Amino acid sequence: MAGPLAPKLALARGVGALSRLRGGGATSAPGKALLRMEPNAIAELGARLRCGSVLISATNGKTTTAALAASILTGDGVALVHNRAGANMAGGIASTLLDAAGPRGAITGELGLFEVDELWLDRIVAQLHPRAILLGNLFRDQLDRYGELDTIAERWVAAVRAGAGREARLVLNADDPVLADLGRERGAGDPGTGDPGVVYFGVEDDSLALAGMAHAADAKHCRDCGAPYIFDAIYLGHLGRYHCASCGRARPSGAELAVRATDVRLEGVRAARFTLHTPAGSAEVALALPGLYNVYNALAAAALACTLDVSLERIVAGLQSTRAAFGRAESVTIGAPADPRELRILLVKNPAGANEVLRTLALEPGEHDVLGVLNDNIADGRDVSWIWDADYELLAGRVRRATCAGTRAAELAVRLKYAGIEPARIRVEPDLAAALPAAVADRAVTARAESPAPLYALPTYTAMLALRELLADGRTAAGGTRSALQ
Repeated sequence: MAGPLAPKLALARGVGALSRLRGGGATSAPGKALLRMEPNAIAELGARLRCGSVLISATNGKTTTAALAASILTGDGVALVHNRAGANMAGGIASTLLDAAGPRGAITGELGLFEVDELWLDRIVAQLHPRAILLGNLFRDQLDRYGELDTIAERWVAAVRAGAGREARLVLNADDPVLADLGRERGAGDPGTGDPGVVYFGVEDDSLALAGMAHAADAKHCRDCGAPYIFDAIYLGHLGRYHCASCGRARPSGAELAVRATDVRLEGVRAARFTLHTPAGSAEVALALPGLYNVYNALAAAALACTLDVSLERIVAGLQSTRAAFGRAESVTIGAPADPRELRILLVKNPAGANEVLRTLALEPGEHDVLGVLNDNIADGRDVSWIWDADYELLAGRVRRATCAGTRAAELAVRLKYAGIEPARIRVEPDLAAALPAAVADRAVTARAESPAPLYALPTYTAMLALRELLADGRTAAGGTRSALQ
């Protein structure tokens, strides 16, 4: 097998080298070329991994959850093959395996850790025969690409209930009714035993409960009988404690909930703390990531690590040492060396994710300077009507200046106006290269003290990539300004 594949690996690596020479990142191009030459390349290369693979998928938080899991596992001495760059379709996963492949059937790693796009999960499961599949959440996202939530749900059902998926451990968010349903057929698993059961994780802290369900929330009805769920506590979107009064279906709890968080404390845009409970015991976790959404990401990574028999001590150490991935609440220093300013980047790409970012930002005191960047490229989704389902009203009365950029900057400005932000405080500059330095320079006179107020950037996915490009090459303003990724 290694002989016929070897020349194809060499050719695919050549494609990657050419892509880099042309200025591309080569995160997917080599893998796509390899798959054209050898459609079973993912399966062949994945089979070289001595400890197999684990897969992570979710609408929101895949990259951060994978980074948290990677921190835990590498701290436990596991050599990973991991698509760290976030290229999570077949081409990106093939590229990651290609980079790790050595001569004569070798590979530089023992366990594959792959975040996987929602639409690609079934195909990647079939090729990699994973040991475990972690599913973090399922929200409505990019309707023009994914369709309604049920479209993805049905594909995930097929992926985990037959063939290779049937043999994998499932690690599921109990607070998401759709995901809890995926595990009911399996029954509860026992972390560390290796049986193909289900390990559930969830939050148990009603101090976080919202006053009501957001109007854009999904999964409001029982998939078994169709009756509306009764939500006893709503934590995030449609995540929470729920039950069906008609058929009795309810959120897994008690002994079924193997990994859970209690005593959650959200500390604005910088951090969160919680008590982590696992079958091996409990421990306090100080997370250098903000928001309840990152508590969920940490719980997911911890639950996955439990299924791989990682000690509680290593899990906590891995969670606490993880820093934000680019665009996921990362802090960047920007501006002239003599007059630097903090830029905090918080990715927004659908109503559920945007609401949690806005909720987290609302915890910060005072008025804020915001740079909103709304694109409608393929990777963002052409339909940007989702911004009307995001609760930008949380920023009303809290914004000193809002700069709107991106291909749909004008629509974002209209949305902010209707959210209650005064039009005089809103500026439209579609060109991000011009909007960024303008937003950095436009700050309150009182903010020019020892600690200038941060600028909060809220970009969609391709806008985040464009922002990273600007920061990386220093094109943040004329006249020698600088940026430093921290």
